[in-house]
Amino acid sequence: MMARLAKAKAPRVLPGSLITLRRKCGKASCRCVAGDPHESPALSYSVAGRTKMLTLRPEEVRDVARAVARYRKSVNDLAAEAQGELDQLVARVKARRASEHQ
Repeated sequence: MMARLAKAKAPRVLPGSLITLRRKCGKASCRCVAGDPHESPALSYSVAGRTKMLTLRPEEVRDVARAVARYRKSVNDLAAEAQGELDQLVARVKARRASEHQ
């Protein structure tokens, strides 16, 4: 099963944020007791208004980070395009109203 997951196609776009989880395991003899918590990469994302966390293996981080960056770029590009369309519509409506009142 693990070999199949490792060979799976890298995600193209992913919503969310790449974060580092820091936590203590609770073992009395572990290094984390002294304040050096365990760290693991994770994807933080939202589903129906609730935050979810998906821990990642180190070898998955690069592909996930790239997919998150592509998602953000796509969202920003779409927002810029939509704003341009809105600006054009507002200008047309204002021009029409101005010509109707002359």
